[in-house]
Amino acid sequence: MDSPADLTFGEYRLDPVSGRLYRGSEVVPLAPKAFALLDYMARRPGRLISKRALLEALWPGVYVTDAVLKTTIRDLRRALNDDSHAPRFIETAHRRGYRFIAGAVGAAGAAGDTGGIGAAGAGVIGGTAPVAPLSPAVRYAHSQGVNIAYQVVGSGSRDIVFVMGWVSHLEYFWNEPSFARFLTRLASKARLILFDKRGTGRSDPVPISELPTLERRLDDVRAVMEAAGSERAVLMGVSEGGPLCSLFAATYPRRTEALVMVGSYARRLRDADYPWGATPEEHDRFCQTIIDEWGGPVGIEERAPSRAHDPEFREWWASYLRMGASPGAAVALTRMNAEIDVRSVLPSIRVPTLVIHRTGDHCLRVEGGRYLASQIPGAQFLELPGDDHLPFVGDQDAILDAVDHFLERTRARAADNRLLATVLTLCADRDVPIECEREVAALRGSLVSRAGRSLVATFDGPGRAVGCASLLLATMSDAGIPARAGVHVGECDPATAAGPVFDTSRALAETAEPGAVHASRTVVDLVPGSGLLFEPVKPSDSVVWRVVR
Repeated sequence: MDSPADLTFGEYRLDPVSGRLYRGSEVVPLAPKAFALLDYMARRPGRLISKRALLEALWPGVYVTDAVLKTTIRDLRRALNDDSHAPRFIETAHRRGYRFIAGAVGAAGAAGDTGGIGAAGAGVIGGTAPVAPLSPAVRYAHSQGVNIAYQVVGSGSRDIVFVMGWVSHLEYFWNEPSFARFLTRLASKARLILFDKRGTGRSDPVPISELPTLERRLDDVRAVMEAAGSERAVLMGVSEGGPLCSLFAATYPRRTEALVMVGSYARRLRDADYPWGATPEEHDRFCQTIIDEWGGPVGIEERAPSRAHDPEFREWWASYLRMGASPGAAVALTRMNAEIDVRSVLPSIRVPTLVIHRTGDHCLRVEGGRYLASQIPGAQFLELPGDDHLPFVGDQDAILDAVDHFLERTRARAADNRLLATVLTLCADRDVPIECEREVAALRGSLVSRAGRSLVATFDGPGRAVGCASLLLATMSDAGIPARAGVHVGECDPATAAGPVFDTSRALAETAEPGAVHASRTVVDLVPGSGLLFEPVKPSDSVVWRVVR
């Protein structure tokens, strides 16, 4: 069996064969147990290691008090000239344990232990390996009165906006070495932008009733990109982050360089023509598990089966979830995500796209990934072996190599004026008053035309369009003018004001009764969590829906 590699950090080199610590060519005196403790921690950079885990690793089968561990840590700090109040190497997590916070690099360029990833080839890029940094500074973008936490790592020529699924916590990303390594490698060739969606992680908490819809998440992504100075980026979505990224790419093609989705889906629940989704019963059971077991490693067996029995990973996953969201918020997000359906959006994506899915994914079946790729024009699909859902667990290099290769070969397609937009048509019995234009502008709509008895406007989100339609109808009612509205989402060139999307919107308006808003099924599928309620105009037909609230 090969001897463990030397490790270097700061001005120090640790030689496990000789059992010595060097500062340059000088040997730093260190007791054997202190050396063993340093070696153990330095091979797990960034990981919070509990006191119990350290005691069991260094003094197996022997009863040792916490005081002995504290003394050994103190001796290490003296040897490293490390200040406990402003540590460079060893950080204390009060009452929980210790963390080695300097990146430790092996003699061959491989990072220290990555929590289950072998040292050989551990993220080596161009002969050197990325070293996981201490959690980068958290900054805040302002989006509609809410502060969205984000981080920027790296300084490459392109930007990557990374969208984690379900719940997240920026600082806890970096506490798990395998996750830190995954992100660090992404940042080795690009400027990596990370964020917590509102109501999760370090972003502002919001009432459960105001957790972000897809439309609001689009606003938050744009706010983060603007705060980070990013004009155009690769959107990379994991799991539930995929539908958001696909909607962003379709809605803002000029701001999207490329789209990457890993272990993702277009729809979460099973349908007659989508048989690989979860059944409603399975979904309800998982929601009950969240309620009953939040605070523990919920869902780890499906998301990371290869690490499900690793005590340290289980502890990290439980802490990550607990810090990322309250149980009530986690359930609300889970139920909201289950209602999202972006299948109608996928054919409108016109940017280079890569879809990656593992064959044995226990959380989301591979058929969902195949479907995603088949519905996006020109998309590449890569099916990789493995059972883990989390991309940083298992063979992360296969995923990262594929992303590198895809982005290196990607060339931006010639941009046209077509994009995904929501079209609102208002039809009235008399001329539409000019104040309606101001109401469209107030809700960030773009007026296409106001001519005689009709008004047409486009929006970058269906929720705003439906809200504007209701507002316009109230204004018309106050003026004593009967009117009706239709809202539809689809790919179009807003400048031409012509095509199937505009035709459908007008047809929906013309079939509505006075004072009513009719919406297409596409609109209904994209606004879960908005508080809007719909009912089918005909019980036997789910194509046309009436806005109830």
